[in-house]
Amino acid sequence: MRVLGVDPGLTRCGLGVVDGLPGRRLRLVQVGVATSAADLGTDQRLLLIERRIEEWLEEHAPDTVAVERVFAQHNVSTVMGTAQVAGIAMVAAARRRIPVALHTPSEVKAAVTGSGRAGKQQVQTMVARLLQLEELPRPADAADALALAICHLWRPAGALGAPQRPPSSMTAAQRAWAAAEQAARR
Repeated sequence: MRVLGVDPGLTRCGLGVVDGLPGRRLRLVQVGVATSAADLGTDQRLLLIERRIEEWLEEHAPDTVAVERVFAQHNVSTVMGTAQVAGIAMVAAARRRIPVALHTPSEVKAAVTGSGRAGKQQVQTMVARLLQLEELPRPADAADALALAICHLWRPAGALGAPQRPPSSMTAAQRAWAAAEQAARR
């Protein structure tokens, strides 16, 4: 299965493609960021990001697109831009009839590190280890996109669209992911 992870952002939108299956070795396909200059109008910035997402969808033909679920922040302008980019990614995938999955930051952190409260450095380190990379993926937006793809590939049994597996076959990271998902729903 091939997953395109999208860490939405108006200035830097992380993009990462990973091949894998639950319980199998993961393979990095490509990682990068789509950028837009802050001095452009929002419409032009969104257009630039949308074009890059479209290019990645065309080039990599993912089976699923995993997008970070936008959560409320104190900075309304930041959350608005993030939500707009997330929407663009979802529409681009829907246009191609590619399923979209949304994952919260705590779910992603739990999936790759075992802790829903892991820091950026921990996520980058675990992504590099899981994908057997010689260097940490940078910037953090790129690592987050890869983490989203990994999270989706490793989602526990009972998650939307996930194959059903007995709880005893779940890894510690998958159990932590399930706990973070339940906490996010409360």
